[in-house]
Amino acid sequence: MKSLRSLCTGPRPVHAFRKLGGVAAAFIAVAAPLSSGHAAAATTAAASSQPATDQSVAGFYRARNNAPLWLAPTSGNAAERLVALLSTASLDGLNPDRHQTAALQQALQSARSGKRKAVERADQQLSEAFVAYARDLKRDPGLGILYVDPDLRRAPPSAMATLLQAAAAPSLSYYVQSMGWMNPLYGQLRQALANHGFASDHERQLLTVNLERARALPSGPQRYVLVNAAQQGLYMYANGQMVDSMRVVVGKPKYPTPMMSAWIRFASLNPYWYVPPDLAAERIAPNAVKRGLGYLDELGYQVLSDWGPNAQIIDPSTIDWKAVADGKKEVMIRQLPGAHNSMGRIKFMFPNDVGVYLHDNPERELFEQAARLYSGGCVRLEDAWRLSRWLFGRDLTWEGAGTEEQVPLPAPVPVYITYLTAMPEGSAIAYYDDVYGRDAARLASMGSNIGTAVAAGAVATR
Repeated sequence: MKSLRSLCTGPRPVHAFRKLGGVAAAFIAVAAPLSSGHAAAATTAAASSQPATDQSVAGFYRARNNAPLWLAPTSGNAAERLVALLSTASLDGLNPDRHQTAALQQALQSARSGKRKAVERADQQLSEAFVAYARDLKRDPGLGILYVDPDLRRAPPSAMATLLQAAAAPSLSYYVQSMGWMNPLYGQLRQALANHGFASDHERQLLTVNLERARALPSGPQRYVLVNAAQQGLYMYANGQMVDSMRVVVGKPKYPTPMMSAWIRFASLNPYWYVPPDLAAERIAPNAVKRGLGYLDELGYQVLSDWGPNAQIIDPSTIDWKAVADGKKEVMIRQLPGAHNSMGRIKFMFPNDVGVYLHDNPERELFEQAARLYSGGCVRLEDAWRLSRWLFGRDLTWEGAGTEEQVPLPAPVPVYITYLTAMPEGSAIAYYDDVYGRDAARLASMGSNIGTAVAAGAVATR
């Protein structure tokens, strides 16, 4: 158990940062919106005519009177691209033999005869393989991600949902090429790996490790916040596109910001900062000894009897501050809202057991640093008010608000905190320092399997 000397605790300090195992779950897969036009309308109408329980591949084809998906005249080379993608499934950490690409190739060859039964048979085989592949990719990668809210756990989608989403794509061929059922970052990282877009063996390994992490990121049109702790950046997504970004400060290497996902449920204006006792001993008590009790008044620190809602304020002159500084005595302190408060004027709450939140930060100079690793695990925002406008669709202000005044979001917005040391930037891949040592640990656990997988699967999927 590690002490979490967090500058971002909520109603009470969090003293321990739990060591997270690999018992995480994945996100709920949300289908992309249907595109406009005949194809989407026909698919939607067909699906609505089927019983809700018929979610199979066969049910999908019954709903469309066996009309082909992959071999339709408007599908271009989607079938060939899918087979090529399946043949390189080792890049995804999957077994390509599971998808029987040789049999798919043979079925495609038979379908070229134009015989209706051959086309129908090949098309359904392609759909079966695609559904199995998409479902495998949407399973939890088992990386120790903390899923705060159970409803963010992803369950592999039904065959019907998977195929409806593909059928609704404006271009099925491009949908396959870009892996449109996955997060956009996944498709870009995988393409870099498949097309040998790396300069060294180490970069190749990093692409593999980060591809694994990108599997856990959401797909679909919903709004969400993405924090990349390795890059110390935050991104706002809507309709499958990044719409804004900002710099952030994240946890020190000693107290790393965890990978986690949760619903942002409300903002808290004019928050208290509840100081963990070990940080009170290291940072506050020595100043109280050196500068006197006026230091506490100047920065708005209060000594409390306990962390409960009815805590009493204790006279600081009754405290042996030297004993606190020496670690011989614990003291419970909170900092009043104000200009010096370490939480700033607003924090965005997704209540969790490890005390990690997004919040304002009065120490503006930290955002000018190249490496912004200064917090006890929380995420400090370069522009908290810009994020609040995006989340709430209106301006919030701390002026006139009460202490710890909660402003609920009309609809909660998910936040995903990840750790991507390889990140697409335009047509290139940017690499970031492994500040928390997670790459090294993961590479050590994977051993030589990475090289085998890439050697087996690294062919272009164009």
